[in-house]
Amino acid sequence: MIDQNGYRANVGIILTNQDRKVFWAKRIGQNAWQFPQGGVDAAETPEEAMYRELREETGLLPEHVDVVGCTRRWLHYDLPKKYVRKEQKPLCIGQKQIWFLLRFVGDESDVDFSATNHPEFDQFEWVDYWQPSREVIYFKRDVYRRALKELAPLVGVKMARHPSRRRRGVPGRSRRA
Repeated sequence: MIDQNGYRANVGIILTNQDRKVFWAKRIGQNAWQFPQGGVDAAETPEEAMYRELREETGLLPEHVDVVGCTRRWLHYDLPKKYVRKEQKPLCIGQKQIWFLLRFVGDESDVDFSATNHPEFDQFEWVDYWQPSREVIYFKRDVYRRALKELAPLVGVKMARHPSRRRRGVPGRSRRA
């Protein structure tokens, strides 16, 4: 669904574990990492879209998560001009997102990237809560920061003054599903 201002309705999913780490997924065939997210269909509520996207992108079901909260309003980001498909009607210039904070209560073996015929991810890591806001593609960084900041109190995470950057490739940190 694209609104009259050109923003596609979307949900973002921040999945936390008992250590307050977040689920960080690598896009299949790319060196690009992000949170699970996806569009809201015309007949769906944002919560219904969140559960559908969670299943499609991670294989997780409602019984594998507890909903902790969500952002109070839509958070917007604009696409860089090079990503705007000018021939597409209606024109989409960015996304507006409701972000959901979920607590993972399942087992890591419940993650199944092949739950659909078109998997989006091929690997995941549990990373520091703030790490994604530094590593996601540049045009999503502000919306990630805003969502993480708004939802942080719900899991007792504080803003780090000098967030440390963990180097990728540390043994035992990455999981393939």
